[in-house]
Amino acid sequence: MLQGLRTVIYGVADLPRAKQWYAAAFGVQPYFDQAFYVGFNIGGYELGLDPNAAVAVGAGVVAYWGVENIQQEFDRLLQLGATSHSAVRDVGGDIQVASVVDPFGNILGIIYNPHFKLTDR
Repeated sequence: MLQGLRTVIYGVADLPRAKQWYAAAFGVQPYFDQAFYVGFNIGGYELGLDPNAAVAVGAGVVAYWGVENIQQEFDRLLQLGATSHSAVRDVGGDIQVASVVDPFGNILGIIYNPHFKLTDR
């Protein structure tokens, strides 16, 4: 049986720079830090940085990371050097989403969803 999301991995060509950028973006230091992979624990989920993964801007799945104030976080990510991919928008039911492209070409989604609560299952 599937147990839920565990890890999202972003391909990055410059691992040291990406590690620094994501530490600033999420406000945490990595729990796993090697030349082949860097892993961050973000609210119980893993964000991984892989210098050997191919990056194709706009391709693949977009992971949305939860936030409390979406416009504030969107603006902060832009100030850190990301570029706008999709501005903050209401998608119904008081849920708001937005996305940016990080300095390494990955799409980073953010979501404010007042209805979602973490559970054990």
